[in-house]
Order: sequence, then C-alpha cells, then structure tokens
Amino acid sequence: MISAGRFFFRKSPPYALWLGGCLGFALFAHGSDGVPFRPEPGKFPPLDQAHSCRGELVFVDHANRRGSVRVAGEGKFRMNAPSPFALLPYAIVRYRGAPADLRDIPLGTVLHIRAFLPPDPKTSAVPVLPVDHREKTSGYSGKGVAPAENHVMLLEDEPSHCLREGVVWKLKEVEVKGREGTLVAVREPEQAADGGVEAETMTFDAATRVWRGRECLRIGHLIAEGLWPAEGKRSLESRVVRLGLSWKPTPDGVFTRFHVSDLWLDDEAFQRSSRQQTETHISFIRSRWMPGWVDGVEYGEFGRATVTATLFGGMDESLYIDFQKGIAAAMNGAENTLKHGGGHYGPAHLASGGKIVDVAKETGKIPFGSSGIQVRFETDLIIEGIRPGRIVRIRPSAWPDVHLPREEYLGDGTFNHEDRFPTPAIFPRY
Repeated sequence: MISAGRFFFRKSPPYALWLGGCLGFALFAHGSDGVPFRPEPGKFPPLDQAHSCRGELVFVDHANRRGSVRVAGEGKFRMNAPSPFALLPYAIVRYRGAPADLRDIPLGTVLHIRAFLPPDPKTSAVPVLPVDHREKTSGYSGKGVAPAENHVMLLEDEPSHCLREGVVWKLKEVEVKGREGTLVAVREPEQAADGGVEAETMTFDAATRVWRGRECLRIGHLIAEGLWPAEGKRSLESRVVRLGLSWKPTPDGVFTRFHVSDLWLDDEAFQRSSRQQTETHISFIRSRWMPGWVDGVEYGEFGRATVTATLFGGMDESLYIDFQKGIAAAMNGAENTLKHGGGHYGPAHLASGGKIVDVAKETGKIPFGSSGIQVRFETDLIIEGIRPGRIVRIRPSAWPDVHLPREEYLGDGTFNHEDRFPTPAIFPRY
C-alpha cells in the first residue's frame, strides 16, 4: 500500500511467528556487565548476552558453516583484516527477511552479527582468540575488528535486521553524478518523528538493483521517469524503503561508507524477494534434513530406543508442520557443522529408521535458536551418533531421499578435529 511517497510492509505469517518468539531477546548488544559469554553444551544461550557487530561478508566455506567478515570498527574499514566466524549448530541465518544458508548470501553483503565465545575451544572450527580481543587496537583499523566472540548465533542482512528491529530506511536526499551517486537516509521506526536519528550517506551506482512490484529496474529507469534527477541533488521527502547493503572501495578517503546493492520501493517487491528466498531454503532443508539435538534416549532391548529431540528454530513454518505423530522418519548423527556422520552413500546409509511417536510444542517463551518443538522418535536400531547432547538431523518420510555432495558428510569416520584448518593438501592431485 503506497501513500504520500511512503509504503507499509506486511510481515508474512511464518516470519511473524518467528519474530514474535524472538523479538524480546533482540534489543541488546551484549550482557549488562559486558563480560564475554561462553555457551554451555545442551543449552540455548541468551541472545542478550551475545556480542554485536556489523561487517562485510568476504569469504564463505558453506560446507563447514563458517566464513570471514570484515568487521566495521573505529578506523579505516578497508584496512580491517577479515575476521573468521563459525555458525553455532542452532544459529539462525536470515537473508531478505527469510531463512537462509550461508551459500545463499552473496559475498560483499553487509551483515549484522550476534556471536559468542567458542563453546569448546578445543574443537573450534575457527581460530580461538583471547576473550578480550575485541578491545585490542590494531593500527589504522582501530578497535573492535577481531572479536573473540566468533561463534555466531544470529546472522542477518540489512533488510532482515530492520524487520526484526521494527525499523525502516527513510530516504532524505539523492545526488546523481553520472553513473553513480549517493543517498542520504536515516534508519528508524516508520512512525518516528524526523530529526531524532543521525543520517547516513551511502553510495549507489548503475549496478544497483531497484525492485518495484514485479519489476526489476535500474537507477536509469528512475531517472527516465523523472523520479530522480539526471544530475545533481533532489529531496526524497523521507521516502520509506528497504535497503540491501554491501561495500565497495570508496573515494575521497572516507573511512566507512556502505553501498546500496538493492533498493525495494514497495511492499510487493520485497515480499516477492522474501518468498523466493524462503522457497530456496525449504528445498535445501528438505534435502539435508531438519537439524536438532538429542534431549534424551530411552534404551530398550536388541538395539531398540526412543529418542527425544528438540528441533532447531528459524525455519519456515511449513517444514515443522511435516513432523506429525505416527509418520515414518529417519534420524542420523551429525557434527557441530551439521554435516551428516558416517556412510558412503549419503545421510540415509547408516541412519536409524523408525517412526515419530509424539510431537510436543513448548509453551511460554521459547529460547532463541529453538523451534520449541520436541519430537519422540522410536527406532529398532539405534546408532552411536544418537546420544544425549549430540546433534542430529531428522527426515520425515515424505521428504526426498537424496545423496549429498561429498563435502557435506563425514564418510567413514576418519575425520580429525586437527584437520579443521585446511591446507592446500585438501585439493585433489591431478
């Protein structure tokens, strides 16, 4: 709905459900005492104790759920060395207001991060730093560019962050200089009075994507329609939009100035992008199985057991609906990167088969990272990887049974945690 140069976003039902369960945790950068927090095994850590930062995604190792971010600090952004991070098993990733995997997010995207110290430094998939490392000052980079809190609980792009925080971008002014230019904008609640938030200047260029309804436009189309000037400045009268941010090298010696990669002009355009990403993620989880962890195991005779497991959160609601009492299912052990354990023919090779005998929904405040859904799974052949506290993946029988690419499962069990920092030896010799 567009009115007087602004528009109103409606949240889709799945996102609204997820948002309602976690918004209460989302408003703090770290704990009130500022002490770095280390998660405990088998417990979802409180998001209000996480360290908060923002930066540019510069490297992704999607198979191992880790990467590197150039963290924005006090100094010159381009001088900041990439800071490695790993996703916690129950981490929630959001892209364009929808569930996502690391592989979905383009390099260069500016991300908002909530992270903790490594739960177990001995098995960390990224370097372990002194706990006060975010206080270290490093040359032109300044302070805060390499936090020890590098195990991520929440990873979200700019529009996802704005949706969760209940804020929008309001465009104040545009300046066009040939094939590029700058936007002056403020990020604040839509109904907030103008003038209370400091404006931010961002760049754009001819490659910036402009989304309107069902159209994908260029900046040149806005100029041709007379909405933006061909050259020079024009007031945009606090036009409400969604922005996707990235980073590009900036002229004029500016320390930190982000770049507009995507500009959504209305509700329909953003909902289309969000729905497309949701469908991408639904397909991904259905082929890789739903992750969770084991709360307890009741052992019977001759390999029989009943497993109680909690499903992780942040997924589309349609995936959780597929977990119904009485259906056939399979459960397989996994490691902290969510890689399936064991087998040479994909996740189903050594998985325990059986059926779901009960599904329960937690009431009250659901911890961030949890779906609040607990399933009881009965099998006549329990495997070693399904133990209390361990990570598992579960597949309802209606989901596709496919073989995964080799880098996404552990194989014969020879994996060594000392191999977690790959050398060139990981590449085949031809």
